[in-house]
Amino acid sequence: MVKISRIVIPLTCLMSLFCVMAAHADTDTRTRIFNRKFMTLKTMADGNFMAPPVIRMNTDDRLIVSFDEIGEDNSFLEYRLLHCDRDWQPSRLIESEYVDGFNSQRIEDYENSYATFVHFVNYRIILPNDDMRILHSGNYLLQVYDPEEPDEVILQTRFQVSESAVSINGTSNSRTDRGHYSTWQQISMEIDTKGLGNINPYQDITVDVTQNMREETRRRLNGPLRVNGQVMVYEHQNDLIFPASNEYRRFESVSNSFAGLHVDSLRYMGSNYHVWLKPDQPRADKQYSYDRTQHGRFLVREYNATDSDLGADYITVNFRLEMDELPDADIYVDGEFCQGLPDNANRMHYDPTLGAYTASIPLKQGAYNYQYVAVKHDGKQKADPAPVEGNKYETENEYNISVYFRPPGARADRLVGTHTIYNE
Repeated sequence: MVKISRIVIPLTCLMSLFCVMAAHADTDTRTRIFNRKFMTLKTMADGNFMAPPVIRMNTDDRLIVSFDEIGEDNSFLEYRLLHCDRDWQPSRLIESEYVDGFNSQRIEDYENSYATFVHFVNYRIILPNDDMRILHSGNYLLQVYDPEEPDEVILQTRFQVSESAVSINGTSNSRTDRGHYSTWQQISMEIDTKGLGNINPYQDITVDVTQNMREETRRRLNGPLRVNGQVMVYEHQNDLIFPASNEYRRFESVSNSFAGLHVDSLRYMGSNYHVWLKPDQPRADKQYSYDRTQHGRFLVREYNATDSDLGADYITVNFRLEMDELPDADIYVDGEFCQGLPDNANRMHYDPTLGAYTASIPLKQGAYNYQYVAVKHDGKQKADPAPVEGNKYETENEYNISVYFRPPGARADRLVGTHTIYNE
């Protein structure tokens, strides 16, 4: 008779098994807020809000994740990290392979707002920290949740951890394979892989490129045009040609005492201040006009506050786009402040009496970039700024490059390099 031993599987192993199974599911990992009580989610490099949210391993790089909860009382919140593959889906790594420490930490850095009409609690997370050290490069998702309901994610945000093991050089200009100085921009780049040793550049390396960190623009390059020694050359490839888009629009509302940039008027109404922006018009058929850009980002700021995260108030911003109604598409206000997602919160409504699209969006005081995007009713196309903003070859776009390395037999992608280039 064969004696069968009883096998006990630890809870941590079961959780890891669940994570592996989840890797096969289509998981929503986009930066977004699920609970409308929470607002102003911002992930930025410490000391440089214009830099992409990337930590370089073995450096002093830090990321700051901040957000607000509307109300006077704080909640007891926790956060965790989820390692993702190059497609931003959960990877097959177990938690102990990518986090040194407990992958469940209480958010202890929070403070109440002061001198604001709308009361809120501001929360802050700094990564990495003494309680949570990151062991593996790659794409990451930080999730915030109530520990009593850990499966209900309140908000989540993407960031990256890079090994900086490859050297990336690139250019972007309007001399493209589809014509010169028209409506396109084209990227050329070289990736020096000598820091990776002996690799197969056509099988082990993939490269992603995004324009202004908009997910809709992501391009995947599965191989270079050619390889010179250990240098991979990417040029004259169709996936490196992007619609040029247009400069972001911008406004500033940093004080309730005066109208800021592109603000027509403001006044106190109900329980907070309301701001009316100057009416906007479509730019698709207009000549290009240069304007300083933040590439879609926003920066919280209040003119007199010693700490704008706590002293900047929530205002209702009224947008107005004067144009004929599009019969086959909806119009949305787009920018980092809405996580680049078309949603009911930033969808515009057409007012035939005004001959304009309008939207009222609660935002924290500060400096904002925004644009208008169209989403077809048939659902076959992604959010597209071209119908309203046009495509101008002179636009100073930001292109973010991510290089992933996955040799045969590996269980996860390594992010071996990132780089940002700007259109010349």
